[in-house]
Amino acid sequence: MEVQILSRKLIAPSSPTPPHLQNLKVSCFDQLAPSIYLPCIFYYPADGENNEKRSKEMEKSLAETLSLFYPLGGRYIKDEFSVECNDMGAEFLEAKVGGFLSQLLEREERESEMASHLVAPLFQAENSPLVIVQFNMFACGGLAIGISIAHRIADAFTIGTFINAWATACRIGSEKVHCRPSFQLGSLFPPKEMPSSSATAPGTDIKIIRRRFVFDGHTLSKLKAIARGGDSEQLVKHHPSRVEFMPDDEIKMELHHFVNRVHDAISTTTHDCAKASNSDDIYSMVSSKAREVGEALGEGNVDTYMFSCWCRFPWYEADFGWGKPSWVSSVDVPTGIVMLMDTKDGDGIEVFLALDESSMLTLQQNLDKTISFTG
Repeated sequence: MEVQILSRKLIAPSSPTPPHLQNLKVSCFDQLAPSIYLPCIFYYPADGENNEKRSKEMEKSLAETLSLFYPLGGRYIKDEFSVECNDMGAEFLEAKVGGFLSQLLEREERESEMASHLVAPLFQAENSPLVIVQFNMFACGGLAIGISIAHRIADAFTIGTFINAWATACRIGSEKVHCRPSFQLGSLFPPKEMPSSSATAPGTDIKIIRRRFVFDGHTLSKLKAIARGGDSEQLVKHHPSRVEFMPDDEIKMELHHFVNRVHDAISTTTHDCAKASNSDDIYSMVSSKAREVGEALGEGNVDTYMFSCWCRFPWYEADFGWGKPSWVSSVDVPTGIVMLMDTKDGDGIEVFLALDESSMLTLQQNLDKTISFTG
């Protein structure tokens, strides 16, 4: 499928940001975030309505929503650890896709290579818009709305809140948006004088495979039973959540023992954070963990994988006025990152990840054996 960009423009907030709000310091935790964008795509089936009209409605409601989420209409100033809330605006692109949406959604793999053309890339130039929207119109009338937001100023909770506020404004009017976001984290946890973490675009010759795995509710129940050690309540100290187990035959360890170790590590970290008496203590703990991750990533003999869970967020509630999405996906997950999202029914998990070819083959073989065992 060919994706052709038809237009691009900047959408400024509908109301100017007051002078006293035009410089926002990011928090010390935001300093630790990689300098990438977080992309997600919302897919809507054709219903015979005019998509050009819908595009204009989205532009108008985006401007109104940016007035509430005013930092998202500004620009990040790296050297000052701040956002200049200058109302330069979000970028809005219109694109035409030569093909039917069903051709993409019916593919078992739902090719990430194709989907990556429906949203802005992970890496953007300095001083780029903090929000980039790509409104993709398929030949059949279906839509794919790609939304990408800078991780420096937004996490999954912020992105989900922004998108649903925007959807409400587009569907029934901005006056019906009851969300009044606060951007005071930087005053509670001010930035520190330290080298900020960064991510660079990959430049490896190793062949990277991107895949999506779907675990429905039935399969998850079976896997959790294995993680509990069968029917014995004595083998496991904790009932695993939907996102807490990961079978791996490379480790000579029963799955329920592995679940216990993961749970113990989470409990220890939570307990340590609870002992913090001030913001400096919390920052020290978080930065220490971040250093550990960085050191592990720098060791060539250690396989390190980071999990990002976007489950239990209201992605499938994003109704802009033409119904809720038929699918919501991540795309272009960096190598070594495992992205977890709910299936549409809320009972299952979709896993998006990128691994080298050999590791992906090993994972597939282990999954095939484990899923076969669960019946």
